[in-house]
Formats: sequence, structure tokens, C-alpha cells
Amino acid sequence: MKSENSFKSLFFVLVQFLSLGLIALSGPLYPRATFLLIIEILGIVLGIWAVVVMRIGNFNITPDPFTWTTLVAKGPYELIRHPMYLALLLTTLPLIIDDFTIFRLGLWLLLLVGLLLKLNYEEGLLTDRLKGYREYMSESWKLIPFLY
Repeated sequence: MKSENSFKSLFFVLVQFLSLGLIALSGPLYPRATFLLIIEILGIVLGIWAVVVMRIGNFNITPDPFTWTTLVAKGPYELIRHPMYLALLLTTLPLIIDDFTIFRLGLWLLLLVGLLLKLNYEEGLLTDRLKGYREYMSESWKLIPFLY
């Protein structure tokens, strides 16, 4: 069971990094349109805020919680459970829109599906590990405030 979980976790990370890497390599790293640049910057700021609140060293690149993992429900986590995933999507979507190709859209959709599968898997692990996580789930949005 442990090796099956490790395989799933590594698969989700592989899909995430492969998608991000190919998006970065297949076009410019910042959009030309001001509105899209603002969205990208907001995504970067959200990601930094989420890391600062979570504290470096307390989050894992894989969805597997550390043994010392504790529930964080402040900062962006007060409203959404996965602000780092939202930050990745907000940072990359403007790049796809600004330099659109079907290939790049496919990469972004692969990233989206991979992150959705990863976060659902992660929530199952966190529900098993953290007391109060179910209640936190009922009081916060999964990924997009007021929507999902």
C-alpha cells in the first residue's frame, strides 16, 4: 500500500512538473498584455503568500503529509485549501492565452487535471492524518473562492 501511494504521489508531481516545464519552454514567460501580466503577478504573489504562511519546510512537493504536518487555516488558507495550486494555474493561464497554441492549451489542461487529481488525493490523506480537516473542508473552498 505504501509503495502504491508513493507511486501515485510521484506520478502527480511528474505530471505537474512536466506540464509546467513544457509550458515554460514553449513560449514566453510573461504575457505582453497588461491585464494578463497582472493576473500572472497575482498568481505569483498568491504562491509566495501561501508559502510564507505555510512556512518553508512545512510543505511537501508530493501530496503526502509529513508526520509533523499541522492544519494551517490562516492567510490564503482561511478561504481556500489549495492556494499554491491556484497560484500555479493563475500564473500559467495568462501565458497560454497570450501565446495560444492547441499544444500549450493541452499542457495547461493536463496541469489542471493533474492538480485536481492531486488535490483530491491529498485531501484524502489529510483527512486521515489531521484532526479537524473535515470541518476545515466544510468551512473553506477547495480551489476557487466562492466557486469550487
